[in-house]
Amino acid sequence: MLREVISNDWFTVFLVLGLAFITLSKFLFAPRFKDFVTVIGNSKYLKIYARDQKFIDGFDALLFLNLIISVSVFSYIVYASLVHPSEFDLTQFFKLIFGIGVLFLIKVLLERLIGSVFEIDSLIDAYLFQKTTFKNYTGFLLLPINCILIYTIAPTKPVIYGCIGLIILINLLGFLTSFKNHQKLLLNNLFYFILYLCALEIGPYLILYKLIKDFNA
Repeated sequence: MLREVISNDWFTVFLVLGLAFITLSKFLFAPRFKDFVTVIGNSKYLKIYARDQKFIDGFDALLFLNLIISVSVFSYIVYASLVHPSEFDLTQFFKLIFGIGVLFLIKVLLERLIGSVFEIDSLIDAYLFQKTTFKNYTGFLLLPINCILIYTIAPTKPVIYGCIGLIILINLLGFLTSFKNHQKLLLNNLFYFILYLCALEIGPYLILYKLIKDFNA
């Protein structure tokens, strides 16, 4: 059982930290946060705030910090439950947080670089905003999911696979939203679109899987 090997004290600290970032984003950006939490099935948030996006956005930055923490905690739960139960190692966990954070940031920077090289900055910016929104929403949902898995429900395989399915579904909705908004342009450049998917959408997650797999190697 995960509760025999996990350090609830340390995970309480990280969960509270993630909650603090979400609370701060709600306090500083109350109207935007209200629209953000209803982004699933409601395009209002994407239409309004895509026009005002900045390279460094305070609201997205706070939610991104929660995303890194939430993904790291969930990754540890998955690893400890399905791969190799082990005692919590704070140093290793910080390495996991750092690795996930760097992976996400490098991915965004590469996508922006590609946009500049091919002079499609506006398209890439719109696409990244939509994708970042749904990733941050994933982190927003993972916070209560992590609390439930640590303190309430035993993280069995069906439960974990159900959570992973939910994460995939949310990001798939984000991808389909982006595809729908730029369908004509993407279909006219289908080869480059497939190349992009393999290089910058599928590849990084294979690296993340390898990172998690080697977590306690």
